[in-house]
Amino acid sequence: MELYFKREECCGCGACVDVCRVQAVRMTQDGEGFLYPEIDRSICVHCGRCEEVCPVKKHTLTDKARTLHRGMDYGMPSENPSAECCNQYIGARAKSAAVRNSSSSGGMFSILAQYVLERKGVVFGAGYNSRMEVVHRGAENLEQLEKIKRTKYVQSNMQGIFLKAEQCLKESRWVLFCGTPCQVQALRLFLGQEYDTLIVVDLVCYGVPSPGIWEDYVKYLEHRHHGKMTEFSFRDKRAQDHGHTCAYVINGEEYAGSLFQDRFCRMYFKNYILRPSCHSCKFCTVDRSSDFTIGDFWGIEKVRPDLDDGMGNSMIILHTEKARRIWEQVQEDADWFECTKEDLLQPRLTEPTGMAEGRRMFMLLYKLLPFFLFIRAADDRAWIWKLFRKK
Repeated sequence: MELYFKREECCGCGACVDVCRVQAVRMTQDGEGFLYPEIDRSICVHCGRCEEVCPVKKHTLTDKARTLHRGMDYGMPSENPSAECCNQYIGARAKSAAVRNSSSSGGMFSILAQYVLERKGVVFGAGYNSRMEVVHRGAENLEQLEKIKRTKYVQSNMQGIFLKAEQCLKESRWVLFCGTPCQVQALRLFLGQEYDTLIVVDLVCYGVPSPGIWEDYVKYLEHRHHGKMTEFSFRDKRAQDHGHTCAYVINGEEYAGSLFQDRFCRMYFKNYILRPSCHSCKFCTVDRSSDFTIGDFWGIEKVRPDLDDGMGNSMIILHTEKARRIWEQVQEDADWFECTKEDLLQPRLTEPTGMAEGRRMFMLLYKLLPFFLFIRAADDRAWIWKLFRKK
């Protein structure tokens, strides 16, 4: 049994680890800093469960599963290409200025999370642990929710999260799970059934950067500033610039600057440090296996210029009847308008992010050079492009 043959055939969700009853699967980091599953063949019982929960192998669901999860009138990826989709497209922002300010876009994740917390449920999302690694974790109150708000441009570690979410659901607790489309699909496959108390939210995903390179970057900044990092915000809104300010805290001192000047973010937006599977992602479509799809409403200035105040707006796609029912209950907390698919359509809803020219050489330098030299080489575009042209 092989979970994948090529690196691009694994998205690193880790569902195969959680589903294995004999603990024969574990995640190990490769030379690019990404986690991949390895099977201990000495204890593997060849049950095939790990393959059944793989969102790359099972990126579409059967019409039977589609009926179970969504109802025949609501869209999700299906093996039947003629299956009708009935998505609803919305632009929105939280009425609360505090909620918008503490969110990366318009605050819709916070509004949906509040709905679940009011019902004594659990919200699962990505946050930092004590070592500034990005991990999925649960929140059961507003204080814990603050730790998993805002965008993290790093692939999150999902170890144990599928099992925790399933346990909460079996206890009849409300669960909100927010993640990338592949993580959401993995959860659907892992659970294998629909739960009335489950709300699934996926993100418009550009692609996930290397957690290994992120770990090295944190250590680099800590060494540079002689201290311990305790916070990093990829999308700070203090300048009312649509979240294009980046800020971090080391030893209680804050450092802030342009998102596009941050060295890690520059590598990310130039497509050098994305996971190989992201470049062939099958989920870059408006039709998803989630209840809600949320993201930045890029182009709001063309659709509703009166709402473009630099503090972020959300685009929302309602995929299911459940999503419509919940939206009716929470929409009073938002300023919102219904729009067309064309109004909110953006590249990551139509096709995956392309691979950077020279990525192979870039990652080779990462593997060979000490990180402080690598980061300087990556920042010296003229020199590094000379190397790329020689590849």
